[in-house]
Amino acid sequence: METSTLTERRRAATERDIAAAAAALFAEQSVAGVTAEQIAARAGVSVRTFYRYFARKEDAVTPILSVGAQRWQEAFAQVGERSLREQIPAVIQAQLTEDEPAERSSEGLELDTMLGVLRGLDDDTAMRDVWLRVNDDSERRLRAILQERGIAVWEATLLAAVATASIRVGLEQWAAEPDGPRPAERAVDAFRAMSQGLRDLD
Repeated sequence: METSTLTERRRAATERDIAAAAAALFAEQSVAGVTAEQIAARAGVSVRTFYRYFARKEDAVTPILSVGAQRWQEAFAQVGERSLREQIPAVIQAQLTEDEPAERSSEGLELDTMLGVLRGLDDDTAMRDVWLRVNDDSERRLRAILQERGIAVWEATLLAAVATASIRVGLEQWAAEPDGPRPAERAVDAFRAMSQGLRDLD
């Protein structure tokens, strides 16, 4: 049991190292300009090891994108039972507002690093596949959280879709125009615009 747990921890650590290396390189050079060999070298692993963990270079950022999605889900789960829709903008604002450097988690993906990843979405279909897959998984998990709290299936489906899409759109628009409003502002605006038809949700 202890050996198995140690092996799992080592595997998880290696996966995080590869993911961090991929994200950093994508931010420095662009997704198209980076190879799996470069990612492996930055992470301190062999190319063979890289491919044991990930089928494509784009897949390598999945773990840290998923960490961000998980934090969003956990924060959403803490929202009060009443007036869910009214409280979501504050949750989005908190999740997408950058922490001070000392407060950032080594497992997460800093927004400025994420910018390099998101800039590859339009030109790299494999990266977009990864991005959309993470968002789809997040939406499904969020819908389950809402249903567990007693919200009807249809209402939970709509709210999960709008909340997830607002963050996705906010981040994508920020990546397209990084000198404009920051992601939190864009995502909150997107949620408010898309949720106009959900007035009777609560």
